[in-house]
Amino acid sequence: MSRVLLTGGSGFIAAHVLDILLERGHSVVTTVRSQEKATKIKDAHPKYGKDKLDFAIVEDIAQEHAFDKAVVSDPPFETVIHTASPFHFNVTDVQKELLDPAIIGTTGVLKSIAKSAPSVKRVVITSSFASIINPFEGDWPSHTYSEKDWNPINAEQAVENPAAGYRASKTFAEKAAWDFVEKEKPNFSLATMCPPLVLGPIVHYLNSLDGLNTSNQRIRDIMQGKAKDEIAPTGTYIWVDVRDLALCHVLAGEKEEAANKRFFITAGYFSNKEIAQIVGKNYPQYKDGLPTEKTPGGGYPEGGIYKWDNSRVKEVLGVKFRTLEESIVDTVKSLQAVGA
Repeated sequence: MSRVLLTGGSGFIAAHVLDILLERGHSVVTTVRSQEKATKIKDAHPKYGKDKLDFAIVEDIAQEHAFDKAVVSDPPFETVIHTASPFHFNVTDVQKELLDPAIIGTTGVLKSIAKSAPSVKRVVITSSFASIINPFEGDWPSHTYSEKDWNPINAEQAVENPAAGYRASKTFAEKAAWDFVEKEKPNFSLATMCPPLVLGPIVHYLNSLDGLNTSNQRIRDIMQGKAKDEIAPTGTYIWVDVRDLALCHVLAGEKEEAANKRFFITAGYFSNKEIAQIVGKNYPQYKDGLPTEKTPGGGYPEGGIYKWDNSRVKEVLGVKFRTLEESIVDTVKSLQAVGA
């Protein structure tokens, strides 16, 4: 059992990471942007006292030295799980609103740990499949993605549009983390988590239907009848359940053999069409608003799609992945609980 700093504690992934850390007996301090968020999280975990669950306010992770105070603790931290990412809505300036905050937010926490928290032995960072995928190759059916792959996007391409900016922000931030460890040789080792689309139940005390994470919006839209006439394109054809991803974060902090490794965390393929079929099979009350077998859209590309290799996650972390059906059934139930 160790003392863990979890950044971005009110996020979709972090809320599940927090639950697993507490269940496994760790003592956690989580950073949040406001006292209001801290109170919500505290109230949802009434059986844990201050010794097991405490909070640090970090209003803007993209400020230099944002984490200087948060990384200092008594008892001291042994592990940091960094899930916080900059908060942004409609991006107009990719460099200023996406790239700089992502890179500063990542290197900033590493600098603070290296300077002020010598007890930390492992840092786990939430990255993304966006830092693995080669967006210039399209569906690329001949290729198998693994941890060896890096998105080749460069600085000029990154500022072309917000979608490119998002992928670049994840790529540059993760590269900056690995560069930091290589150059500075700090006391800690690094593990990075690279999930594709993250589905799964929301944590009710933090979410409203309007404030859903982007990935789960497609499930809400299907429930609400928006796919009846045409199913939206799937976009990314691989996924993972948030609970499995959260467990990977925790195990990467616990296991010696996860040191200095990237983890490409996916349960495999999915399509929007399959989501609609699972909703229809398990929740007949939505039948009237759901697409039928004949409804166009939401399938796989006709020419095939890239393959994936998640063997490192299975071998090193030992995680068994939930099925798409289990994930969708649980997500629908969690969305119904907030009024879907």
